[in-house]
This record gives sequence, C-alpha cells and structure tokens, in this order.
Amino acid sequence: MTIGRVNPAHTLSDQGITGLGQVHYNLLEPALIEQALKRGEGRLGLGGTLLVNTGSHTGRSPKDKFVVKTPGVEPHIWWENNPPMAPEAFDRLHADMLEHMKGRDYFVQDLYGGADPTLRLDVRMVTELAWHSLFIRHLLRRPAREELDSFVPEFTVINCPSFQADPERHGCRSGTVIALNFEKKLILIGGTAYAGENKKSVFTLLNYLLPEKGVMPMHCSANHAPGNPVDTAIFFGLSGTGKTTLSADPSRVLIGDDEHGWSERGTFNFEGGCYAKTINLSPEAEPEIFATTKMFATVIENMVYDPDTLEIDFSDDSLTANTRCAYPLEYISNASETALGGHPKNIIMLTCDAFGVLPPIARLTPAQAMYHFLSGFTSKVAGTEQGVTEPQPTFSTCFGAPFMPRRPEVYGQLLREKIARHGATCWLVNTGWTGGAYGTGQRMPIKATRALLSAALDGSLSGAEFRKDPNFGFDVPVSVPGVDDRLLDPRRTWADPAAYDAQAARLVQMFAENFEQYTAHIDDDVKAVAIG
Repeated sequence: MTIGRVNPAHTLSDQGITGLGQVHYNLLEPALIEQALKRGEGRLGLGGTLLVNTGSHTGRSPKDKFVVKTPGVEPHIWWENNPPMAPEAFDRLHADMLEHMKGRDYFVQDLYGGADPTLRLDVRMVTELAWHSLFIRHLLRRPAREELDSFVPEFTVINCPSFQADPERHGCRSGTVIALNFEKKLILIGGTAYAGENKKSVFTLLNYLLPEKGVMPMHCSANHAPGNPVDTAIFFGLSGTGKTTLSADPSRVLIGDDEHGWSERGTFNFEGGCYAKTINLSPEAEPEIFATTKMFATVIENMVYDPDTLEIDFSDDSLTANTRCAYPLEYISNASETALGGHPKNIIMLTCDAFGVLPPIARLTPAQAMYHFLSGFTSKVAGTEQGVTEPQPTFSTCFGAPFMPRRPEVYGQLLREKIARHGATCWLVNTGWTGGAYGTGQRMPIKATRALLSAALDGSLSGAEFRKDPNFGFDVPVSVPGVDDRLLDPRRTWADPAAYDAQAARLVQMFAENFEQYTAHIDDDVKAVAIG
C-alpha cells in the first residue's frame, strides 16, 4: 500500500523493491512524528521534539564502510582509505536485504543534496525507521511539493537497521555495513540505527561526483556578513572541533554547518539542516542551537531526560558523549534563505589539539594552508565514532578522511587552485587544549576563540603584530583586544616550559611522519613547509 505524494512512474516497485508492507512516501513532519510515536521509536519531548535512542551504535562506524570495486571507479578511489567490496558480494547483500525487508513498512523521502540547482543530486532515502525519515528530511534539502510529481532519483540509499550483514557472505567486517555502489547508484546501510550514517553517505557521494565538475566538496561550515554574501567564511573541521558552534554567529548569516561545495559561482550548502552536538549545550554560550531543543520536530538523539517532566540533562553523557539534535536550517534565525554564498574571503581550519601545543589562532601562507589541509590534524572527540571514549590525536586528511573516496591530493589541489583564483586568507584555529595536554590543561575558552575569529573576519587581525611560531613557522598574533596575551603563546600557559618544548617536538615529528605519504604528489613550496 502506498501512502503520500510520489512520482507515479518512480515508486519503489519500479526500482525492483517489492513485497513490502505500507510504503510511506514523502510524509511531512507531523505525520512522521505520529508514525514514530505509534511505532514506539521515541517519545514526544518538550515543544514537540522527538526524543530517540540509537541503541548500541551512538556514533559512525567508519571501519564498516565499503566501496564496491567496479571497473569504472577502480582508478579513481583512494583504496587505502576505502575498503573494497566485490560486486558479487554487494549483489548478495542487496538481495538478502530486499528479502529481509519484505512485509515490513518503509518510509521514503525524495530529497536534494545541494542548494545550487545546477549541481544538486536527487536522492531517494528509503528508511526502516520513521524517525530516520524525519532526520534526513531535516538534513537534506526538501523539494517543493509539486516537484515531487516529477522527481526522478539519481541515487538511492536504503537504510535497514534490523538487517544484520554476514561478513563471510557479504564481504564486510561485521553485522554492520555501509556499502556504496557508484555504478548501480545505490547505497546499502544495515545493522546500525545511528542516523548520521544517512547524511554522511550522501556527503561521500558528492565528494566523489563533484570534483569531476570542478567543484571542491568540503567538510566545513560557512557563513557570510549580513547583506554581503561576498564576505563569506568557511570553517573546516571534524566533528567536535566547533564547526557548528562557531559558524552560528548571530552577527553573521549562516549558510550551513557541515557540508558545502565551492564552485565557480561561489559557496553552496549541501544540506537543508543542522546536526549539532548537544553535550553541555547552554543557552548562554549557544542560544540559537539551545533554542532548537524545544522546537517542533527537532530530533534529539541519545540525551538523558526526566521521564516525567521530559526536561533534558545536557550534562549527562551516560549514553554517549555524542549527544546530538537535528533540525531544519530555518530554525536558526540568522540562516540564509538561499544557502548560497560568495567565494570564501576567509578560510578557517579548525583543530582540536589534545597535546596543548598549538596557539588559538595562526595565519597561514597558501603553502602552509595546503600542508595543514592535507594533514588534517585534530583529536577524535569522545563519542563521534564507536569506541572513542576520550580525545585521541589523529590526522584526518582534508579534515574529513572518512568521507573522501578520492585521493587527498585531488581535494588539496582543487582547494589550492580556488584559493589562487579567488584569493582568501587562511587561518588555523585551535579549539582544543591550553596550559597542558588533555587531562592536565584546560579546553580553550570559547569566548577567546570567538573574539579571535571576529577579529580575523572583520579584517582587524591582519593589522596586528605577529611573531613566527618556532615549531611550525606560521604567524601568530602577539596581542588581540579581549584576549589574554598569555593564551596567544601556548608555551607561557604551561607550568613547565620544558615539558611544553618536549610535547611540541613530539607533535612536529608526528606531523612530519604523517606527511611523508604526500611528498611525492605535492609542489616544492608545500614540500618546504613539510621539511621546515
């Protein structure tokens, strides 16, 4: 039985998916919440939010993500980072999943990936859970109702958490699987109810498809000055580094919080919503995001709440440190109506340094920007992936290695070309630790980070006095109004300067060893940065 609005020539049965129970096409938010509650998938929270639990998977499962190795994609995939799956194994996985789905109800959302109509990807999301349908309706971009009558999906994602993969039969690692088949234009997700897999699978698709069109796909947030999209800033960074928090600046217009493209026309958001971390969220530090946790249809994941009053305990991480909420972009009062911006004037590379070595902000030359983009140094923050319980230093190239199907140099070269063509000032911003490493020091004060970013974006920081960092060679401001001078010199924040020097030398060596994998593919000026 079919329920909802859909192109009659492109139903699931037309895609070979038959024998299902009720198929709900493109339900709106109230109907999806009704279905989720009826099916026992969650509770109705304050303001009409939906409170859900993702079960044993409270973060992404990057080790269970595979790319099907077909002749057309084989030369283009970064196989060291994307484990291959044989086409025959994928076909067995597909057939077994379709068999498992028979007789069950499913939810379909026909959506767009990309705010630029000339570059968007038409995606069909087929989900076993009603709340997943609500989640992805927030996170991707919603067609007008009349557009659904002629919607033709280019790629289809099937998400079936109750299906358990068989590693021997399906060529995967465990009962959890995320398998991307670019040739069949199909993604299969099984064995996990973590909703983030839905949006990241589409991001991975765009990361593969857009470079061939000369578009730089970016794991970044973006905003622009009020009334001036030409003054656009982008913020690279992995989960937990502050992309969402720092881009939601009430004095600027929010383009988006996580995934964007940089084309010849400028910057555009891939998504239609935000997926914000909520652990220790406060109305004082992040009022706009905090307000969404009591707005209708916001999906609130894995947060502990009072069973009677439904009040959320934002400090309780007993289920996971990766508590999150998903909401449409328009819930942020200063969000862009078009989700479009100009060519970036400022490029911010966010890192969460658990070593306590990096300064809170540094200005990068173009070669240094390329070096730090390819390095992608940060710390995995507790909860963003399965098994991560405390910050772990890591190098995630392009600030998004788990979502990059192509070689890092492809994205690095695209970024470098666009910086050269359009001009941009690049900054490295540390939102991690100061005064010592994780466990000894303190997290960088968000007020200081905001003050430094404001000075960078309004141009005043460029006129400051800078010193040359002895460890990495980039420029660090000596003094910035509203920021303690000691904070700008990390060595001065440590009780034992000699311990800082030893820690810094260790980090520099880690950078050098990691970067050796790129030296055969980069220009001499970037190589000079690596050598020091």
